[in-house]
Amino acid sequence: MGDIEPPESTAAPPNQDGILSILPNKDFIASQKGKLLTAEVVLSLITFICFAASTDGSYVTAPLIEFLLAFFLLFAYCTKLNERFKGYHWPLMDFLRCVSASVIYFIISIIAMSRSTQTASKAGAVFGFIATVVFAFDFYVIFNELVSFIRQGGQPSEEPQAGDSGNDSDSDSE
Repeated sequence: MGDIEPPESTAAPPNQDGILSILPNKDFIASQKGKLLTAEVVLSLITFICFAASTDGSYVTAPLIEFLLAFFLLFAYCTKLNERFKGYHWPLMDFLRCVSASVIYFIISIIAMSRSTQTASKAGAVFGFIATVVFAFDFYVIFNELVSFIRQGGQPSEEPQAGDSGNDSDSDSE
């Protein structure tokens, strides 16, 4: 039986890999980053709907763009698209998206809350403030990850094995 199992296991993953590349990864959605991205997608969509329901059409564009960007990154992380395209520094792109989104949502929410008299715009502003907090927390988390990456010298987690030999030379110098 030991000889039969390995060929079956090697034959099954290509079929499952094709299906799994389309389906979202439940492990990512259950992680902190997955929950943050899901919250960003939902809040951006709700904010977009609220602003679209009002007659103030000037606030609709930013929530729509942020919804599409957050949805793309959620899809990319769930399907592990980020592992296929290693030329991009995904955390840095996500960081810049979160910083710009939190600033834009904050400004739009203040303007919508102060200028508009419609309840839909005010509701969109409230959800915009909530989205500002979620995006700000997300860029705080990403910033901490980027700082630890830079402190490691920009080396991925696989490189410390080469650094272990450096630790041996440090112990020799002591």
